[in-house]
Amino acid sequence: MNWIKNFVRPRFPSVFREHDDTPDNLWEACKKCGEMIFHRDLENLQKVCPGCDHHMRIGATARFQALFDKGEYELLELPDVAHDPLKFKDQKKYAERLKEARAKSGDKDAVKVAKGDLGGRPAIIAVQDFAFMGGSLGMAAGEAVVAAGEAALAHHAPLIMVAAAGGARMQEGILSLMQMPRTTVIVQQLRERGLPYIVVLTDPTTGGVTASYGMLGDVHIAEPGALIGFAGPRVIQDTIKEKLPEGFQRAEYLLEHGMVDMVVHRHDMPATLARLIDLLTGGRAPESAGA
Repeated sequence: MNWIKNFVRPRFPSVFREHDDTPDNLWEACKKCGEMIFHRDLENLQKVCPGCDHHMRIGATARFQALFDKGEYELLELPDVAHDPLKFKDQKKYAERLKEARAKSGDKDAVKVAKGDLGGRPAIIAVQDFAFMGGSLGMAAGEAVVAAGEAALAHHAPLIMVAAAGGARMQEGILSLMQMPRTTVIVQQLRERGLPYIVVLTDPTTGGVTASYGMLGDVHIAEPGALIGFAGPRVIQDTIKEKLPEGFQRAEYLLEHGMVDMVVHRHDMPATLARLIDLLTGGRAPESAGA
């Protein structure tokens, strides 16, 4: 792909389709309104549709670049966990699913952790990527959340958790469910030290994540339109045999009913988080790790 195709918006998407080497992802359609958006424009907009303001899903790298000051941060090394401890197999071996997910994403698992400055203050940010096996909570993800909490304790810094998950990772059975109490303990340790723990709920955040660290923050922020809940709306509707209210389990509905504290546009998220950290720390300068 040459520089014209990569950087210059064509008048018509089909103008460069004469050659077989032309990528098919120069344009992306908004799943909500159908507007076609040039890929460079979409990146600059942090994957927010300019037509309907729909917030598309983004990965950990894009989150870190958007939230940390000047997009500068340091990734933290995360502990290794047992590989396929239950030797699980359904239509495919779990080991093969993991291998495919890692090859596709370039990441070891669903949660990445980084440290840097946010609003001029040191902060630890953990991001859960739905693109990696549905952001499912398994041993590696649980270990990453615990490591993020421990880093926040060591640096006496606030922890921001950007959550996105379809639930616990079924291929790890009870070992995945054990991550719920483990992550709850590290959140409690942050609270005992008086360190802010802020949760950003993105689309979707469901299952064991909302039943543990996803709903234990000092402040809960949701992105517009995010689906947030334990069981999905279809499961609930089939269980109670009643039609659910319009927008049930969406961010705006949960804000109306007191389940989240605020709904914040992705472009406003860094400034909002910086302001919250100032409020939660009383404007105090960060103390040393040994304080």
